[in-house]
Amino acid sequence: MRSLYPEIEPYDSGMLDVGDGQQLYWEVSGNPEGKPVVFLHGGPGGGTTPAHRRLFDPERYRILLFDQRMCGRSLPHASEPEPDLTVNTTWHLVEDIERLREHLGVERWQVFGGSWGSTLALAYAETHPERVTELVLRGIFTLRAQELDWFYEGGAAALFPDLWEGFLEPVPAGERSRLMRAYNRLLFDTDPDVHLPAAVAWSRWESSTITLLPRPELVEAFTEPRHAVAFARIENHFFVNGGWFEEGQLIRDASKLEGIPTVIVQGRYDVCTPPMTAWDLHRALPEAELHLIPDAGHAFDEPGILDALIEATDRFAG
Repeated sequence: MRSLYPEIEPYDSGMLDVGDGQQLYWEVSGNPEGKPVVFLHGGPGGGTTPAHRRLFDPERYRILLFDQRMCGRSLPHASEPEPDLTVNTTWHLVEDIERLREHLGVERWQVFGGSWGSTLALAYAETHPERVTELVLRGIFTLRAQELDWFYEGGAAALFPDLWEGFLEPVPAGERSRLMRAYNRLLFDTDPDVHLPAAVAWSRWESSTITLLPRPELVEAFTEPRHAVAFARIENHFFVNGGWFEEGQLIRDASKLEGIPTVIVQGRYDVCTPPMTAWDLHRALPEAELHLIPDAGHAFDEPGILDALIEATDRFAG
C-alpha cells in the first residue's frame, strides 16, 4: 500500500499580492523541471502543511502549495479583530489560482483538491478547463444545501450524538433551529469570550468526525485558538453564503470537465462529506474514475485514501 513520499523542503516561496489587501503565501518544492501540480487545501480556512508536499513524487513533480485568503501564512489573518471577509469568496479564490499560475509561469497544471479543496478545484476547472491537465479529487463537497444541512444542522448528529452536544453548547437554546446563522453571529462577535468558545466548538466538531477512528492529536491542532478562529470564521462565512454558487452548480456544470482525466477518491464512511456527492458527481461525469474506499472516513491520510491518491498522482506524473 502506497504511503507519503519522504519529507522535503521548498526550494522557493513568497507572498503574492492578489489585491484587496490580500497577500498569499506560496511555495514550490520537488523538481523545478517536473510536471506542475497545484494543491488546494480544505476548510475553507485550513491552510497547507508540510505533509501535503508528500502526496507527489518529488522527482517527477513541481509541487505548488499556497494558503488561501486569510488563513495559514497568508495575510491578513481571519483570527484578527474584525476581519473583512467580503473580499474572500469562491470566485476571489478562483482568480487567485490564476494569478498564482501566471506568477509562477505555468501554462497548464494538474489540480489536486480534497474536501473544500475539491469544491475549489471543480470551480476552478469549470471556469478555466484549458488550464487543467488532470483532476485528483478527494472527499467531494459542493456546498449544496443538503450537504451543509447534514453536517451543520443536525443530520450527522445521528452518528455522533455525544460530539454534537459539544457543537450545540455555545449556541443559545432559542437559536438552535438555524445553527450556521447562530454561529455566524457568535464567530464574528468582537468579544473573545464569545467568538473563541464558538470557534473551538466548531473546529472540534469537524476534527472529531473526519476520521474513521479518533485522532486526539488532530483535534488538538484544529482547536489551537488562532487556527480555530480563522478556520471557523472562514468556513461559516462560505457556508452561510452557499459558496456563492447556484444550488447544484458544480455538478450541473460537470460537463465542462469532459476530456480532463479525473480521479475521485471517497471514503465510504465519510461523515463530513458523505459519498452521495461523489456519486452524484460521478453520474454527471461518468468518464471519471470513482474509488470508494471501504474502510475510510474523510481524512486524506487514512491508509486506503492515501494509497488511492498517490496511485493517481504517480500515474498522472507520466
